Amino acid sequence: MRIENDNISSMKDETLMTMTDPSKLIQSSQTWTPQSWRSKKALQQPVYDDPRQVESCLNNLRRKPPLVAQGEVDRLRSILADAAEGKRFVLHGGDCAERFEDCTGPMLTSKLKILLQMSLVLTYATRKSVIRIGRLAGQYAKPRSNEYEEFENRRLPVYRGDLINDASFDEKARLADPNRMIEGYHHAAAGLNFIRALIEGGFADLHHPELWNLAFVDSSPHRVAYRKMVDAINDSIAFMETISRSDDSLRRVEFYTSHEALLLPFEESLTRCELNDEFYNLSAHFLWLGYRTAQLDGAHVEYLRGIRNPIGVKVGPLMPYEHILELIEILDPHKQPGRLAIITRIGAAQVESYLPQLVDCVQKTERPVLWGCDPMHGNTEITKDGRKTRRMESVFSELEQTFAIHEKKGTCLGGIHFELTSDAVTECIGGSSGVTEDDLSQCYETACDPRLNGAQALELAFLIARLLR
Repeated sequence: MRIENDNISSMKDETLMTMTDPSKLIQSSQTWTPQSWRSKKALQQPVYDDPRQVESCLNNLRRKPPLVAQGEVDRLRSILADAAEGKRFVLHGGDCAERFEDCTGPMLTSKLKILLQMSLVLTYATRKSVIRIGRLAGQYAKPRSNEYEEFENRRLPVYRGDLINDASFDEKARLADPNRMIEGYHHAAAGLNFIRALIEGGFADLHHPELWNLAFVDSSPHRVAYRKMVDAINDSIAFMETISRSDDSLRRVEFYTSHEALLLPFEESLTRCELNDEFYNLSAHFLWLGYRTAQLDGAHVEYLRGIRNPIGVKVGPLMPYEHILELIEILDPHKQPGRLAIITRIGAAQVESYLPQLVDCVQKTERPVLWGCDPMHGNTEITKDGRKTRRMESVFSELEQTFAIHEKKGTCLGGIHFELTSDAVTECIGGSSGVTEDDLSQCYETACDPRLNGAQALELAFLIARLLR
């Protein structure tokens, strides 16, 4: 497999070059197999030294039991259809790129806790059920803008996620190792098993606000409103527990996993033909198509069009509207509710000029798409010392503008997609915690993109709650 250089700056040209009549692609739908992507151009794939070793690892994975069940995937599709109609709201978050070393009880517990706390804030604010999807137990591969990186006059292959190579800046560590796919499977299985055990064991009961880290509230301009909301949530829980002591609905929740469908040999190996004679990727419940791999005649689109999982499509200002409409036609030719989520990642400065026309174009197709917003990726910037960061004011601004545009257009923003960690990292600038550019070096730990820390993530939940009420 050959790595392609696909800088974001060149994506518009790549996209335009791959414009294809979608009807021609759909006509070949009967020939789809989990392997048919291999006849297409596959971007963002690593170069392995030994093809026989790769095939041996894939055969090993093909014999492994699936990580999730068909019934869970079908259930998620049905409730995502509700979210598209405004009856539910999707909270979709987790690490930019999970590390194998972070597959520990305390780390998984704290990440799940943050997502559960955020979901409770949104449930209270919206009076709707919140669909919780974690970038957990499988988000081990990341697309990169360049094939190589340089440090202290050394040039090595770029880190592409633990599923492929290691983040250490070492020549041996950066070699693509197919055995990491097996290691990734086992880490995902262990992580998912632990998450399921936490939820089945009543971990959702930790929603109680007195267990939250709300130190950021005291420095927020909205601290009075936030405190009132926390008190109201606490009172509501106490009331529900009083009248429903035998009901464990406050202690057990539905939780789904997701990752970007990037490393195609791995995704193929965990694709199964189920009882209904349809194919499911059973490595996760929800998969998404990345911004860098959305070529109409590319391998990733070819693979995703054939599986039954709900699919997210990351879109942004370098994608022509016509390209997005053709992607929708290829990935959801039968207009199936719950099948497709359009996740906009635009950037605060361009939302007003790009999103309204996109919404108009999609509305004309009369498709039941779920609209989501990723306010993180379009607002990434590089600091003077070369670190990636995101400013909370830009993240908040993109969210506010996106909500306002959908309301004006009569459409529903049904979810948010973001990157977070429960740790007290200093990777994103701003928020009530007051992280500045000078603070970034204090605790900058991400292997790829900057993440919200726990306090910033909760603050984001309170912001969304204010916008939705």
